Order: sequence, then structure tokens, then C-alpha cells
Amino acid sequence: MCDSVVAVGDETAGGTTLFAKNSDRKRDECQPLLQFAEAVHPPGAMLRCTHIEIPQVAETYRVLGHSPWWMWGFEHGVNEHAVAVGNHTVFSNEPIEETPGLIGMDLVRLGLERGRTAREAVEVIAGLLERYGQAGAALAPGESGYHNSFLVADPSEAWRLETTNRRWVARRTRRAGVSNHYEIAADWEIGARDLERFARAEGYWTNDERLDVAAAFRNPHVPSHLTSGRRSRSQALLDAAAGRHDVASFQRVLRDHAGAEAWNPGDATPGDEAYFTLCAHSEPVQWTTASLVAPLPRASDVPWPVWVSFGTPCTGIFVPVYLHGVIPAVLARGGESSEEESAWWVFRRLQDAAAPDLSRNTPILRAEWAKLEAELEGQRVETEEAARAAALYGDEDGARRQLTDFMSRSVTQVLERAGELAAKLA
Repeated sequence: MCDSVVAVGDETAGGTTLFAKNSDRKRDECQPLLQFAEAVHPPGAMLRCTHIEIPQVAETYRVLGHSPWWMWGFEHGVNEHAVAVGNHTVFSNEPIEETPGLIGMDLVRLGLERGRTAREAVEVIAGLLERYGQAGAALAPGESGYHNSFLVADPSEAWRLETTNRRWVARRTRRAGVSNHYEIAADWEIGARDLERFARAEGYWTNDERLDVAAAFRNPHVPSHLTSGRRSRSQALLDAAAGRHDVASFQRVLRDHAGAEAWNPGDATPGDEAYFTLCAHSEPVQWTTASLVAPLPRASDVPWPVWVSFGTPCTGIFVPVYLHGVIPAVLARGGESSEEESAWWVFRRLQDAAAPDLSRNTPILRAEWAKLEAELEGQRVETEEAARAAALYGDEDGARRQLTDFMSRSVTQVLERAGELAAKLA
């Protein structure tokens, strides 16, 4: 399902754009963190995405993102130009096409690989969508696809982008929570050339006024309680701290259980709004499998961290990683087998250990992780200062080594601690 939040400029405490997303998918779907270097490609090169092959562009940018193990694309990620993109399922009146195309996760990664700004990434995604569509298995191999919305941000601005098959609409935003239904109304800024004409021809919009995209395309047969509570909760959390947001506040949004410290559905069922919280434990509908919080700084030469989490963030820890270093291989490993040496599966085992009594075990985990988070924060600041000094004297390789070594040490500490905590709770 998924939820994203963004705050731009003076909406944050430090004036730096903040982007965050929870990827909600099937509970057992491993979602490693992948990193790809910038590259130059020869004329005529082709690119194999999840279901189809498309022409490659001449140059692609350095990217980092969470990727469900069986697909090519990202659920969310960032690139070297401090652009962030995440996607969400939306439910359209229009049936999904049958011919496979570029699924939403492919479009996230393509937007990052080819966009230097949020607006460029929106144009990349929209252009590819118009040409190739978005059909094909997206939730699991062999299953059907779905329509997508996207949240796209950079240091200067953020865009909502909503789609239905090969058509799209977008508008800018500054402080927003984005969930799983259409929200752009008649206030859209740009869109597919034939969007309004198509909506009228299909009978989705019969009003004489400007097209209200949400009213025209939202599928009324999909229960609104699946998303309404999460959407209103994320927006309320954003509004309550407007102008004061930082990385920690965005992490709290992603860990939120409607104000409770731990997930406790009580007597709620999938038919109740209370069953669905921002940190998702809502099996069989959705489960948070990976999370990301990214400050998007204007100074691209300064080493800047991205915080990532595996599994439900309430039971885990956000670990700082860097595009400008090399992430530990254990973060990028993971598939169907829980026996693999994979950070994602380590945190899945911790989740399983905590699951029998989350009301008791989540506060224990949060207290234990808080100690390590404080320790890592001190190391992070020292490492960034050292990397910045190395870069200032022209030693770019030394700066990268500083960041790479820090990530290796911190991830080792985190995974060892996760194993100890799982054994303690078992």
C-alpha cells in the first residue's frame, strides 16, 4: 500500500527538504537495499526492466533504493542530485491494461536514474508511462498490476504525480502526506495532453467545470477506510510540527501506530479503519517491509546521509547510509530464502521474535535501539567531518573510504545487536 511524507524548505527546522516513505507489501517479501553507480551507455543500448526492455539513455545517475528481491525497480530511493522518489498504489475506475509495461517500481528507479531535479524526474516518469504503460505483475510474480501515484522531491520543491494507465496529472506541494488514493482535484498544474478529453469521453467527468481528477478517477468500490485513516494521521502529524520537522520527527511518523507506542489492533479487523496504521502490521492487506528517510541538501558536494530501515520500523532501527560511499554487501543481499546472509532477513527474524507480544516487546526494542542510535549519531557526525575535510583537500577517494568504513562498522554493530535482541525475546 505505502505512505510517504514530505516537507520542503521552511516547513523543516533546518530549511532542508525532508522525504520519507514506508514500503508496505507482503510480509515475506524480502526488500534489500541496492546501490548503482553513475554510468555512460553506448548508442543503441537497451535496458531490461522487470517485464519489458526499453532503450537506455546516454547517461544515468548514481542511485540508492529499496528493491523487492524479484524486480528491477525501486519502491523508493534517492540519487546523487538529491532527488527522492517513492510510489503508491491508487485505485482507478479504469481497468489496468493487460499488456505488460513499466511497473511503478521501475518508474521510480528510472526517474532517479534520469532526473536531475524533481521536475525532470516527473517528466521522465510521465513520458515513459505514456509510451509503455504500467501493467504487469507488481505485487508478486504472476499477479496483476496496479495504477500508481508518486511523490517526487528535491532540495527546492516536491511534486505529487497521479496516474491511470497511460495518463497522468501532477501538482506541487510543500507539506504533505501521500497514501493510496487519488487526491489531486481541479488544482492540478500539468497533465497528459488528452486527460480531460478522455475523462469526459469515458463518462468519468460530466461536469462543465475543470476536471477534478480525484472525483473523476477514484474507484468508489474500493473501501476508503484502507487509506483514509493513514492519510489523515500523517497529515495531522506533519501539520502539528510545521516548521520544526527533522529526521527524527519523520522517523516517528513512519513508526506511528495512531499515537500508541506499539501495534495493538484490539478487536479491529481488516474491515475497520483502526486496523491500518502508518507502520503497517495489517496482514493480509499490507505489511511495512522497508523504510527510508532522506534529507535533500542543496550542497551536493557535502556528504549527506540517508536513513534506512528493514521490516517494520517500530521494531527496527534507522541506519545512516551514503550514496558517496559503498554500502555493505549484506544490505544488498536477500531473496526468498531466510537462510541467506541478509540484513533484511535478520530484521525479519527480530520481528518474528517480538510478534507474540508487541505491546510488551516494542518498548523494549525501542529503548535498546535508542542507545545504539545515540552512539551511531556521534560516530556519524565525526565521520562526516573527516570526509568533508578529506574532500576539501582534494582527497575524494579518502572521503569515500571514510564513509564506506563507517557504514561497514555501523551495520556490523546493528546486525549483531539485532541478533542478540531476537535471542533475548525468543
